[in-house]
Amino acid sequence: MPDLNGALQRFAGKLALENILAAVVTLLICLLAARLLLKLARRLLSRTKLEERVRRYILAALKLLLYTLVVVFTAGSLGINMTSLVALLSVGSLGITLAAEDILGNVAGGLVILSSHPFAIGDFIESGGVSGTVEEISLNHTKLITPDGLTALLPNKELAASKVTNYTVLGRRRIVWRMSAAYDAPTETVKAACLRAVEATEHILSDPAPAVYLTAFGESGIDFTVYCWAATEDFWTTQFALAENLRAEFGKAGVEIPYNKLDVHIVGNQE
Repeated sequence: MPDLNGALQRFAGKLALENILAAVVTLLICLLAARLLLKLARRLLSRTKLEERVRRYILAALKLLLYTLVVVFTAGSLGINMTSLVALLSVGSLGITLAAEDILGNVAGGLVILSSHPFAIGDFIESGGVSGTVEEISLNHTKLITPDGLTALLPNKELAASKVTNYTVLGRRRIVWRMSAAYDAPTETVKAACLRAVEATEHILSDPAPAVYLTAFGESGIDFTVYCWAATEDFWTTQFALAENLRAEFGKAGVEIPYNKLDVHIVGNQE
């Protein structure tokens, strides 16, 4: 019996040594394979049009996945039962996914925004009733500075799935001003006054050319619409300056700007 026990112990020691050597070899091979795959992925991503931040996020996620597989393969070569470990990791990852559903959704939305480029930092956008200048695009949210100086944080999950209007991407914005003139004012006189107001306003672009159209017949007057363009950075000042010049030119041309009138008839008692 002592000889048998000694033989079993020597066999167990030999088996453990073989497992350790196999684990070391497996670890070295897996690490080498992981580095080669990361190098290949880095080279392939460098040929794409993705932003640097997106490439870093993808490489970090791939690195985490590869090194997780290295640990799993190495543990398996040591003779460790991986069924329970894989089940435990699956349950844990499911719990983390459910707990961080909104965060993961925002991260996915951030990757969509960074890869599709619907807007960039410095653009003036509008989404979900909120408008402002983009100051920061992170994986979790997008920061806007509104025209009245407030900071708005829009979740990327909602932003990626909603309608986004980018006012900056073309480099110019169209100004639309509607003016009303009295019915007795000649059409050509009104249009000429509008064009003079456009010419007197700085920063209005000549291409596309400004235009004035008669657009509607109102209850108290005729509506004319002025269309012109300005550079994005000059939009607001140009729009307000045009409004002042339109009022001034209407006054010079003798064009009355009508307002709603109400006629009241008082009927007395008839005897």
